[in-house]
This record gives sequence, C-alpha cells and structure tokens, in this order.
Amino acid sequence: MSSNLLKGNAVIGQSGGPTAVINQSLVGVIEGLAGSLCINKVLGARHAVSGIIKNDFIELQDIPQDRLDRLAQTPSAALGSSRDKPDAEYCKKIFDVFAKQNVRYFFYIGGNDSSDTCRIVNELAKKENYELRCFHVPKTIDNDLVNNDHTPGFPSAAKFVAQAFIGDNLDNRALPGIKINIIMGRHAGFLTAASMLARQHDDDGPHLIYVPEVAFDIEKFKADVADVYSRLGRCLIAVSEGIHDENGTSIMTTLAAEVEKDAHGNVQLSGTGALGDYLSTLLKDHLGKDTRVRADTFGYLQRCFAGCVSQTDAHEARLAGRTAAELALAGEHDGSIAIQRISNSPYEVEYKRIELSDVAAKTQTLDPKYIMHGNDIDASFRDYLAPLVGELPVVESLRTH
Repeated sequence: MSSNLLKGNAVIGQSGGPTAVINQSLVGVIEGLAGSLCINKVLGARHAVSGIIKNDFIELQDIPQDRLDRLAQTPSAALGSSRDKPDAEYCKKIFDVFAKQNVRYFFYIGGNDSSDTCRIVNELAKKENYELRCFHVPKTIDNDLVNNDHTPGFPSAAKFVAQAFIGDNLDNRALPGIKINIIMGRHAGFLTAASMLARQHDDDGPHLIYVPEVAFDIEKFKADVADVYSRLGRCLIAVSEGIHDENGTSIMTTLAAEVEKDAHGNVQLSGTGALGDYLSTLLKDHLGKDTRVRADTFGYLQRCFAGCVSQTDAHEARLAGRTAAELALAGEHDGSIAIQRISNSPYEVEYKRIELSDVAAKTQTLDPKYIMHGNDIDASFRDYLAPLVGELPVVESLRTH
C-alpha cells in the first residue's frame, strides 16, 4: 500500500442499467471522499464513459448533505448512464482525459463490463507510470458478479418481482387461467428465482419457474403447464428472458430473422413482448384455442421501481461506495468492492477489496442446488433471499380448497 497523500481530482461514473439504489453508491463515494485534503474536485461523469471522453462533468463536492440524502433515495442513475463498451482505444481516450484533468481517483459503479473498463484504464495508467486509483463499485439487478454473495440493485429488483407475483397470483386465482411473466436475466436466473418468495400458501404461484441455467425444452414446458393446469385449474409461470435450448441458442433469437444487439454484442431481450407472445401461442395450440392464456413482460420496470426499494439494498449500496472511497484514500491502488455474507442468522455481511481481474467480464450463475426438475426453485432459496428483500405484504384469501 502506497502513501495516501496522492492529491488530485476524483471522477465518479454510473454505468449500465440503472437500479433503485445506484445513487446510494454514488452518494456513498461522495461521502467517503468528503473532507479529504487529497481531493480537489469530485467530478461526476455525465453518461459514464461517454461523458468522460467528452469532458462532460458536473462538480459534486459541494452538494449539501440534505440534498445528497434525497438523491440517495432517488432511483435511477442521477449522472446518466451509458451502454458503451470501451475497448483499449476507447480506454486510452479516458486515460488521456484523466491525465489532462489531474484525475487521480476513478470510481465506476456498474456490473462486470464496468469492472473490465476499470481494469483496462488502470493498466494503462500503470503502463504510463501515472498513479491512478481505480475502484469498481458493484451494481446489477442480475446478481451475476462473481465473488459476491449478492450485488446492490438485485435485492430491490427481487422485491419488485416478488410483490408483482403476489398480486398476479391473486389475480390468477380470481380469474383462473394461465399467466406467463417474463423476467430479466440473460445468463443468471436469480431475479426469476426470486418470484418464489410470492408463495405464502401451498397452491400459490408461481407454479413453474424457468431459469437460463438449464436448457429450456419446449415439449417439457407444454407438459409441465398442462399438468399444473389440470390439477389446479390455473397456472402462474415465471420465465427468464434468457432461456435457451440445449444448444445454448436463446429462444428469443429463433423468433426473428434479425435480432437487435447492444454495444456489448448481446441480443436485446427486454423491451419486447415477443417471448411471452410466443410461449402463449405454444400453450394455446397445445391446450386449445379457448384456453385463457396471458403474458406480461416486466422489462425495465424491474430496475428502478420506486415503491419496492429494499432497505438492506439501500444500506449496502451506500456502504459499498463509501468503502471504495475509504480504501482509495487509504492508499489502495485499485480493486472491486465485494459484498460477502458472513452470517445468515443474524444476517451480516462484510465488504472486501478483490482484484479487478477477479470480477471483470465474468458471470456468476444460480447454484444448481436451487433448481428443481428444471421447472422450479427449491424452498431453501428463501433462506438466501429473504434477508435481502425484507418484509413482503401478507395476503389472505377465502379459498374453498
């Protein structure tokens, strides 16, 4: 660890999909840097890396605490975000701006691609013998960052999914039929699995849950639904947008000749109801055209829904940002902040610095022990998830069976 007396400016950026608590992390970094004699200006990059290369910054160091507190409780990315995926040439432009602006501290709040950007910029700085302290602050509703028990943003999105299914289950009970809900999750099924928290009675939905960690078999899907429907007279289903066949081909890519892709080369899965419509048609063809089948795509609503913020999530997101700032000021050169659980009863976590290369461009997936028969999530997942989500509405019904 080098001397902590590295003087210069700090830059903070927010990247990727916004979340309900990403501003908590932003405020955490600002608070962690406050009062330091090493920091001249705290600069917020408008729209992440795209703002950095345009020298588009806003000063953050003099914002009053009451305004910071309100900002922290506000969903979405206050600085604006970006889907740019910087390559080495792009990162060189970032580094050149930092060198000209005497930026010595860089905090990037985002997912695994954001940590990779941090890593590349950090390596460029080392190559040029320019001391730059680069820290990745974790964020993603997908919960797919390795070496983390969970990631800020996920618990609040999981709470939204669970509460949406509580309501949808009651709707489905009142007007029985088949209901499909498509949930975010390209490679990791954590968010889709969170729907199981909606179950408060034995016959509550979701009755079937499909995650991308296992291959999706269309014939098995039709048989699964037919079985539940024949027994209960209704069926509520949770499906990850990232489901794929046995060859690893996303079901979504089979639905269109030309599939839109983002800057990361990922097929666009959200923002379309195509998958839900496709699965609905399959079931109508299988069970009869008169069968009541409906589908909704939760889409972007899951990310920043203001009414479903997990207090655990908000608290941990802020501390993750503050921890990054404190480590940088203490002399750590770089790293990613990992949240690791040390106790489940009582629930307790610790914040650890891990290497950028340990998290960059890697994906954590749902543990196979939680996946049952390829169409359900084991009850033990509740022990992992409940402390993160917090209290959920308790409902009652006048069931006759």
